[in-house]
Amino acid sequence: MIDEIHEECGIVGVYGSKDAVHLASLGLHALQHRGQESAGLAVSDGTLVKCYKTQGLVSNMVRKMDRIPGFAGHIAVGHTRYSTTGSSNLINSQPILVNYQGGQLAVAHNGNLVNAGLLRKEMEKQGSIFHSTNDSEVFLHLIARSKKRSLSENILAALHQVKGAYSLLFISSKHLVAARDPYGVRPLCLGKLKDGWVVASETCALDIIGAKYERDIEPGEMVVIGPEGVKSTFFAKQKKKAHCIFEFIYFSRPDSRIFKHSVDRVRRALGKELAREFPVEADIVISVPDSSNTAALGYAQASGIPFEIGLIRNHYVGRTFISPVQGDRDAKVKLKFNPVKGVLKDRRVIIVEDSIVRGTTLKQLVSLVFSAGAKEVHIRVSSPPVCNPCFYGMDFPSRDELIASSKTVEQTRRYLGVDSLGHLSIKGLRKCAGDECDDYCYACFSGQYPMGNISTTKNILERD
Repeated sequence: MIDEIHEECGIVGVYGSKDAVHLASLGLHALQHRGQESAGLAVSDGTLVKCYKTQGLVSNMVRKMDRIPGFAGHIAVGHTRYSTTGSSNLINSQPILVNYQGGQLAVAHNGNLVNAGLLRKEMEKQGSIFHSTNDSEVFLHLIARSKKRSLSENILAALHQVKGAYSLLFISSKHLVAARDPYGVRPLCLGKLKDGWVVASETCALDIIGAKYERDIEPGEMVVIGPEGVKSTFFAKQKKKAHCIFEFIYFSRPDSRIFKHSVDRVRRALGKELAREFPVEADIVISVPDSSNTAALGYAQASGIPFEIGLIRNHYVGRTFISPVQGDRDAKVKLKFNPVKGVLKDRRVIIVEDSIVRGTTLKQLVSLVFSAGAKEVHIRVSSPPVCNPCFYGMDFPSRDELIASSKTVEQTRRYLGVDSLGHLSIKGLRKCAGDECDDYCYACFSGQYPMGNISTTKNILERD
């Protein structure tokens, strides 16, 4: 019953560098915020693909991987993962490496296939054997079953059969292949190294490697990088895009560019619009670190109310400290956050939060702020109420567990015990998205799913 929304994973691929393993590892460090349960790397030296995976953080993988002799090559694909249904065992970690009639192939996937369960059942009826419970393995089975002649043709044949959100990286002995679903739900970008290429979920991974951002991998595009050079193919064209707006609100790092826009710029705009929609007299603005820091700065700038650091976050408390006992959950909040009493005492405080899921963590944070001597507490949320689950790669709780699905804003305010509560409107959110506001998915707020109404769909597989 963790009161957080989680991203599924981060992916990074490097081609054409003798330091590909090291560079991909650095890229994964930059993408650690997208998944903390397991990490893995697949590498090719031009003849053989090797793979190594561990549970835990990227640093744990690198520490163990460095002891493996000969784990090197000029192509590498990395993945850092968060599982959504609790099966965080190593068999579900990625990349997934297989041997098939076309040779060796590994895949790393960010997203969720909404028809993976149907595809898997059909293939199992025909004799296919699956080794994991995540839908990423479905891609490999579809590729292996294809009768096309080349790797790129086999991948295209698989992509034409799947439905859902996916940013993909494949590694074979000689090629790095990137693909993005026709809606462009999850971010994926292409960068240039002096001696090669990089593909990653966010540009912060390019920055740490020293790669220059070239462009986004476009929705419905497959890019093949190999000895022949770089070849782009568009396999599908969707009239309307559906970029995940929550990438701007919460998931992506503020120093990244995703969907061709600065996360920092959009997040500040959310805070400023929130201040215009829900002004209130107060003494200070604080954030719930770290994800709402930028929106809180935007709120402070637009309102003219000073921004202060009122909560200190302990970055060394991992997400594994989860207990079904309420007392332990309360302790988790106190371990993760501590109020700065000198800042909060006798002040009217605005707390800017990026989203409210169940509300349990925020309720305890409010209690901490009041216990530190705050006279008033006003909550401002830089997103509309989250009323619906996500089927495209975010770990939202079920609709029944989302506080906004069963409580009005006023009822939520009373539950939290605050003086006022305001959510950014969908209209305001669209305004911050700019001229391309129609290119985003707002389903978690509106219930209007871009790939059809699938709110009753039950996918038997894990989302990755």
